[in-house]
Amino acid sequence: MFKKLNITCDQATTICDKNQYGEATFLEKVKLNIHFLKCRICLLYTKQNITLSGFFKKEATNCKERIHCLSKEEKEEIKRNLDKTVS
Repeated sequence: MFKKLNITCDQATTICDKNQYGEATFLEKVKLNIHFLKCRICLLYTKQNITLSGFFKKEATNCKERIHCLSKEEKEEIKRNLDKTVS
């Protein structure tokens, strides 16, 4: 029975990634937690992955609030440079 719950580190990282996006099944989560009991490296990977994802989600939210547009001067400068290149 326990052989079915034993997974490799590669499988653990895949399940970890799936779990972050809510795609891991209950059985996969159980397998992952059992794997954590014997593998501290995968546990550390999961913690670091959660931390990095949190940073990126926060930055993505902030990025959506900002307006990313060029000023008229910047647009004109790009046009002049393109005209010089084409000529």
